[in-house]
Amino acid sequence: MRIISINTNGIRSAAKKGFFEWLATTDADYVCIQETKAQIEDLDDALFRPAGYSAHFRSAVKKGYAGVAVYARQAPDAVLDTLGEAEFDDEGRYLELRQGNLSVVSLYLPSGSSGPERQASKDRFLAFFLPKLREWRTSGRDYVICGDWNIAHRNIDIKNWRSNQKNSGFLPHERAWLDTLFGSEPDGVGFVDGFRARHPTMEGEAYSWWSNRGNAYANNVGWRIDYQVVTPSLAARIADAHVYKNVKFSDHAPVVIDYAD
Repeated sequence: MRIISINTNGIRSAAKKGFFEWLATTDADYVCIQETKAQIEDLDDALFRPAGYSAHFRSAVKKGYAGVAVYARQAPDAVLDTLGEAEFDDEGRYLELRQGNLSVVSLYLPSGSSGPERQASKDRFLAFFLPKLREWRTSGRDYVICGDWNIAHRNIDIKNWRSNQKNSGFLPHERAWLDTLFGSEPDGVGFVDGFRARHPTMEGEAYSWWSNRGNAYANNVGWRIDYQVVTPSLAARIADAHVYKNVKFSDHAPVVIDYAD
């Protein structure tokens, strides 16, 4: 089973850069997209409904903002798109497909980089979402939570970690939140960072996002903020994981993980 996650920074923009042509070559079973920046009625074109996939979207109320999508080889048993908190549901940040005992989630955490108001919203999301993650972890279901988590976890996950310790995305309390998410039970939630399960010490080739400023991409001054967060049973099945960088579809790169059957 191959699962791909990417923040497209606008699905229509990524399409113009060849994203769907590439997708057709990937043999992916699930493709999770964040920041579609599109309403469902904007995505009626066949380009956004690739052959062989069922297409599912959750848009933000605000046009041209946020939004998530999941493409699946198999039609799901169930589709869920609300977390139960209007502040975040209205921003189109969550979409879950269920197939048997497997849940595949596309998740887009708020970014706090634009100022204190957005950081406060991000902090509210973190506080709200952690109990939800604990529920999922103890549900008995297998979860793959793909997304732009907007937090770099450790020093090896960001090129300039020293100078970013006071910036959103690498704040101490955000990193501690990920410590809890990936920590052992009972204090930790017990989820696993899928990429790190395969590549525990990889640095530069693990980055998945680069600022559009200062030639960051060309110089690989990146951050690893895109994750596939998985239950331990799925972590044990990870056969390969990589960040695809041959073609640039967005300021984020696709995170590709293969799970053995």
